[in-house]
Amino acid sequence: MQPDEALALVKQGAAQIISEKELREKLGLGHPLRVKLGVDPTTSDIHLGHTVVLRKLRQFQDLGHQAVLIIGDFTGMVGDPSGRSVTRPQLTHEEIMANAATYREQAFKILDPGRTETVCNGNWFRTMSFEDVIRLNSRVTLQQMLQREDFRARIDNQQAIHAHEIQYPIMQGWDSVMVKADVELGGTDQLFNILIGRDFQRDEGLPQQVAFLLPILEGLDGSKKMSKSLGNFVAINEPAKEMFGKLMSISDDLMARYYPLLLGKAVPVEAHPIQAKKQLAFAIVQTYHSTAMAQKTLDDWNTRFSKRDLEHAELPTFSARGLGDHDLLSLVWSAYRDAFGLEKSRSEASRLIQQGSVELDGQKIRDPKVPVQLKSGQVLRLDKKHSVRIA
Repeated sequence: MQPDEALALVKQGAAQIISEKELREKLGLGHPLRVKLGVDPTTSDIHLGHTVVLRKLRQFQDLGHQAVLIIGDFTGMVGDPSGRSVTRPQLTHEEIMANAATYREQAFKILDPGRTETVCNGNWFRTMSFEDVIRLNSRVTLQQMLQREDFRARIDNQQAIHAHEIQYPIMQGWDSVMVKADVELGGTDQLFNILIGRDFQRDEGLPQQVAFLLPILEGLDGSKKMSKSLGNFVAINEPAKEMFGKLMSISDDLMARYYPLLLGKAVPVEAHPIQAKKQLAFAIVQTYHSTAMAQKTLDDWNTRFSKRDLEHAELPTFSARGLGDHDLLSLVWSAYRDAFGLEKSRSEASRLIQQGSVELDGQKIRDPKVPVQLKSGQVLRLDKKHSVRIA
């Protein structure tokens, strides 16, 4: 592929490139570029937010370039302060490495292992002396660090900035020197860190990497960044049924955002929003599970919600033994907790019953205090998305 064609392809979906001219020149060099992505295994799961940048890295691989996946076993212990209003909790090296094992497995659901060089940044940070650290720190000024919006905001709000957090951009920048990155990928919140890498490469007499920034994916709530800590995430290794259900719960506006970032295309204009959402959920399950599992999950969803045939749907079981007189309110409250792990308040459960959301074998019951005689095999519908089968 000619450089102009390659540039037109890879820049699709990019939020910012510094600079396109440099990237065009690098694509015309006639040899594979080293495209860097650093990941800190602060949790055991990769979620759909991570896949935005991973899919772009795969696109570079498909054009013949080399992916350099840096596992931040040292940076992960510091914790990236980018975009955060509080200090991240620090993890041990053992916790980081346990998470890293699952990260590799999940990342290779997207990346081509044959064109991926995986390296831990502890390989070079572990051998540095304190003198080396001081010399590295001397290349960056405190004024530079305080240009960051997140640090400035913390100062304005009289919130602490710990000294180890200032090390993070320095460490990330030095990673680029050590792997001789030609391009570094990251979310829009990574601009400062990536530019530090460019500065370090220049100081070392190396070609400067291109900063290639991608949009940050909003979580299921449609407002905040997708994050496991916020509970608004879809993990790529979670069960297909949960993945499908979460994606069906998003708003139409968020669906229009997910299509280009997760699938690389626009929402089909001819499709009804519900059908478009099913196509999105199907494609995501197909990518991270299989076509057969995606079809099974879609069929089950149609059975449960489109056809309202809960009798034949695959539902979680719920045992009502030990609940005393089986008043409906206690049943609903317990079913949410035991079958789905959801801590609804009793007032929330009562409100669902009174508004007609709760059904037993298809019959609405609106009295929270009514005693209920249950039999094995009955279906208790809690709301539009949650139903159980009585054990």
